Amino acid sequence: MSVTNLDPAIAARLKRTADGLVPAVVQQHDTGEVLMLAWMDDEALHRTLSTRDATYWSRSRGEYWVKGATSGHTQSVVSVALDCDGDTLLVRVDQTGAACHTGDHTCFDAGRLL
Repeated sequence: MSVTNLDPAIAARLKRTADGLVPAVVQQHDTGEVLMLAWMDDEALHRTLSTRDATYWSRSRGEYWVKGATSGHTQSVVSVALDCDGDTLLVRVDQTGAACHTGDHTCFDAGRLL
């Protein structure tokens, strides 16, 4: 993770994990369907707000990734909101292609538990 240019007023509102991350619930903007859960640090949020291309922090790879940069399954960001506690982001997107790395439309296609 790197130095960030995130607006200090936004940064002050974030409650991060010990690793400096905030969970981001990603939702299709027009249907409300939840597509995936990802993680952002201050820089990923700054990049997302600046470019409107969904940018996340990959915990497994230890690097930033722009959704769809290699797959073409992009997320154009419509809006970003912070919850009342400051510990979760809601990223509303226009999804092109599959949202899940498995090729499924949503990461929650694996089946219901209840």
